[in-house]
Amino acid sequence: MQRATVTLPQDLLAELVMLVGAKSKTEAVITAVKDEIRLRKLARIKSMAGKMEFTATADELRHGDHRLG
Repeated sequence: MQRATVTLPQDLLAELVMLVGAKSKTEAVITAVKDEIRLRKLARIKSMAGKMEFTATADELRHGDHRLG
């Protein structure tokens, strides 16, 4: 794990700790960062909706892995 020094407004950090129910400021910041990453990944996936074409059926995707024999 890498250490970083970050200057945050005290009221903002206190609100974050309360909102996420964290036991420490570090836990609150880690939770917030993970949530932000998850939300941005989700937004990127949603932005691809309707832009990809699948030619395989759902059954082929489930059972069509020819590498398994």
